[in-house]
Amino acid sequence: MSPTPYSTDPLAPADFADETLLLLPEEVLLEGGCARDRAVLVADGRFAEVGERRELLARHPELVPIELPGKLLMPGFIDAHHHLTQSLGKSLVFGEPSEIFKRIWVPLEGSLDERLLHLSAKLAALEALRGGFTTAVDAGTRASAELDGIAGAAEETGLRCVLGFICNDLGGGRPDGGTIRRAAERHLADWAGHSLVHPSLAVSIPEVASDAMLRDAAALCTEGGAIFQTHVNEHLQAVERSLVARGQRPLEHLHAAGALGPQTLVAHATLVTPWELNLLRDTGTAVAVNPVASSWKGNAVAPALQMAAQGIRFGLGSDGTRSDAFRLLDAAETSQRLAFGLASGDSSCGGGWLWLDHATRAGADAAGLSGVTGAIAPGLAADFLLVDLEVPEMTPSWDRPWELVRYANRDQIEAVFTNGRLRLWQGWPVDWDARALLAEVREAAGAAVARAPIQRVHPTSAVHRERVMASRPGAEAWTPHE
Repeated sequence: MSPTPYSTDPLAPADFADETLLLLPEEVLLEGGCARDRAVLVADGRFAEVGERRELLARHPELVPIELPGKLLMPGFIDAHHHLTQSLGKSLVFGEPSEIFKRIWVPLEGSLDERLLHLSAKLAALEALRGGFTTAVDAGTRASAELDGIAGAAEETGLRCVLGFICNDLGGGRPDGGTIRRAAERHLADWAGHSLVHPSLAVSIPEVASDAMLRDAAALCTEGGAIFQTHVNEHLQAVERSLVARGQRPLEHLHAAGALGPQTLVAHATLVTPWELNLLRDTGTAVAVNPVASSWKGNAVAPALQMAAQGIRFGLGSDGTRSDAFRLLDAAETSQRLAFGLASGDSSCGGGWLWLDHATRAGADAAGLSGVTGAIAPGLAADFLLVDLEVPEMTPSWDRPWELVRYANRDQIEAVFTNGRLRLWQGWPVDWDARALLAEVREAAGAAVARAPIQRVHPTSAVHRERVMASRPGAEAWTPHE
């Protein structure tokens, strides 16, 4: 039974079972900041009304409101760049030098059959939802299995997914350009209008596609109202290869091929010149900034503050590193402060609100989902979180956006909703067995990794420790058990 506005009964998943919900949170994160004394009406999977509490209660006496004391109702986060089919390998890349896709991800994804593709995507979707992401932009997989397994994982878990179809047409064994274009058109048509899956086209990096394919894929996305994705200017090696092969940097290559524009989302853009920043601004191209990826495996930090100052569209992405939205916010602010703010005496580095906005509303815009999700506003999909504010870290509160960026943790996420439906409660799904999935992944992942021709450069932690200990004076007396 739903609680009355004065009920002190603890909430439970059953309280949110109705299709129409009148929610009375302690605070609501709106475009202008956190507001009190607001009510949010959810109906038919969308935000129907957002307004003053008293007004909505008076307007809807037929509804039993759900009081949410101590809870923040906020938009779900947007992961603007993910690789849902890499979750079975996660920590294999730790300590590795750049361009890990060549040595680890391409071999691993190539080993995935339909079952493993689905398992990987479902595991990644679960991690994303647990971390507060209600949307993930998947950059496409190199697995040969059909993408239905990824889409099915999104449907089963409730994760909103921008699903990339890879259009690489250069390299051995690739289908011809015409075959790829027809498959791309089918992909865009097959998923058009889906409630959770939004089709997209992708090229892994510009050098693996012809100029004609880069141009055509971007044009198809423009015509279909979708986004075109590619990785660009992430690693020094790729920038130098492009300069040697074409006399152009990768971002300049995209521009020359006619692939930049409002329909395009480029991932990383960490190694960008002032001229390239102007290209991004002038073409309306969006960027997925990946601060954790810069820390873990990159060559540089994207100049996100400069992008914000120039009006360049950007969202925040995990790049599949760690699906924890609050830690992503912290990494975004921290990386800008360490890379740029300290040298210029900028102690604010955009402030808390900048990073919250680019992880929600602006992230949705970069992902091609403006008008679909990303904010608590009438007409948008009801993709939202209930966050517990009654914790020591958030008490007392003087600046909620800053506190969310620097103090909040995913264990404060009480509930995750997409399309108005409760998906996770206190970190676990309410309508499917996540622990059974984890057991299946543990059983299957070993074989997938074992048969993939993965090449690791950095040793495992155990081997590394043994090497370090063996190099110390008196090491002959040491064994791993001592």
